[in-house]
Parts: sequence; C-alpha cells; structure tokens
Amino acid sequence: MTETMNGTSAIAAEIYEGLSRDQKELSPKFFYDQRGSLLFEEITKLPEYYLNRAERGLLHAVAPTLVASTLVELGAGSAEKTRILLDAMSELKAYVPVDVSAAFLEETAARLREEYPRLRVQPIVADITDGAPAAPARPALYAFLGSTIGNFYDDEAVSLLSKIRCRMKPGDRLLLGADLVKDHALLDAAYNDTRGVTAEFNRNILYVVGRELGVDFHPEAFEHLAFFNAEAGRIEMHLMATRDLCVNIPEHGSVYIRHGESIRTEISNKYDRRRLTAILGSAGMRVTMWNVDERHGYALVVAE
Repeated sequence: MTETMNGTSAIAAEIYEGLSRDQKELSPKFFYDQRGSLLFEEITKLPEYYLNRAERGLLHAVAPTLVASTLVELGAGSAEKTRILLDAMSELKAYVPVDVSAAFLEETAARLREEYPRLRVQPIVADITDGAPAAPARPALYAFLGSTIGNFYDDEAVSLLSKIRCRMKPGDRLLLGADLVKDHALLDAAYNDTRGVTAEFNRNILYVVGRELGVDFHPEAFEHLAFFNAEAGRIEMHLMATRDLCVNIPEHGSVYIRHGESIRTEISNKYDRRRLTAILGSAGMRVTMWNVDERHGYALVVAE
C-alpha cells in the first residue's frame, strides 16, 4: 500500500478525518494489500456472490463485439475475468492493468506475460481514484468491472468517470460493470456469506491501516455488519466495536470508538438504468450498449 500513497502523514490525516466523523468511515482502498486482494478473489468464488458469475456471462456475450488496440483496466486484481476480453479481442496489442496492490499486480502481470507472449503488459500501481492512465495505442477500451463504481458516492463516481473521460479520445470506449437493485435477500446473502470470508475481508482493513500507521486497531474487537440501506439504494459494510476502544493516530491524536459504534468501510450502490445513465451523462459520456443478466440483475454497459 505504501507505494501508492503520498506518505504516512497523508494516510494518517485521511484516517483521522474519517474516524472523526459522526459516522466513522474508512476508505475501501485500504482493503487491498496482498492479503486483502487474495481474500477478495476468494469472495468472488463463493456461491452467494452472484456478481462475478453474472459479469462473466455477460463478458462472454459482449467481448467478441469489442475492438481496441489497448485495454486499460482499473482495479485489475487477478485479471481472471479479463482473460475473456484478452481471448476475444484479436486486435489487442497492449494491456494496462491498474491496481493499488503492487505485489499482487506484479504477480498478475507476470502470469499474463507467460499466457499472452504477443501482448504488451504494462502494469501501473496506482489508486484508481486518481483517474486512468493514457493508453499506449488507439483505439482504447477502458474497463471498470466488478461493479467497483458502486463503491463511490454518486458525486465521487461522476468525478472518477470524468477523469477517465478526459483520457479518452474519439473511438475510445468505456466498459462498465454495475450491479442493479434486486431482491434484498439475495443482496444480504452476497455480503454475509456463511463461510465468513467477507467478514475476514472486512476486518482486514484494520490490519492494513494499523500496519501503515504503526498502531493496533484491535481488529479482533470488531464484528462484521452488512445490510441494505433501502433509502440510499446501497449495501453498506461496517465494523461494529464489541467494546470501548481508544486508538492514537500519529501526529493527530486519539480516536475513541464506543461499544456498539461502527466504522463504515464500504458502500456498494445498486443501480437502475436511469440512475446509472445520469451518472455517466454527468461525466460527459453516453450509453451505447446496455446488457443485463436478467436472473441476477447485473448490467454490463458500454459508453463513449
């Protein structure tokens, strides 16, 4: 994580500010050290986690229609689903995976270079909220999969998509995966799996920020909590304290967390077509293709 941040002081300031809010909050970018990335990959294989299966099915259907010289993927992870695009896009010359976890990204890049020796693989370690890198060849396809867009508040999503749009040239396109509003029981099961992998992934954020700051955030003193916020149209993940805690943030002071108080670690917005189209429109993009997995309520969208 440290390779991608602007120093420990900036991290401490961000964490202190988030934990000083009425609703304490940590950015989900802190989930993704190597362990967190591996835990998330395990989540995508869980029977309750429909998002991965739904998106894979849509990618198989859509990939043959996509033409580009460069594929830039934000939040690439293991690039498991990306292989569907790499196999189908015969004119592809370069793949630029972007991810916050340096070690995990380099492992992914090394595997892909072996699997696709004719493809130029150029990994970039970066926080995706900083925007997208320039594409080395045109036309480019910018991919933002896994409904990661849902982890941002709507104004933040517009800001991020606007940064991507600024990198795009005529002929470039955006491939966006987005989860849709659906039966609340299906959503609840996806974020509260019976094996407890999501709970462990959630607690991992406290190990990451603690290691970054050199302090103990007492992850064992928090319980995983995930629920659908119907008014806001999103799943929220929290860590709820099981006892009173005091954590000293270097250069800033102490943060007090009361028994029963929670830290919100992630939101996952669930969209309808109107809302997502409006977000893309506000970022200067228009939807040119809308594909939906009717069974799971998941959309794969192409915009330009």
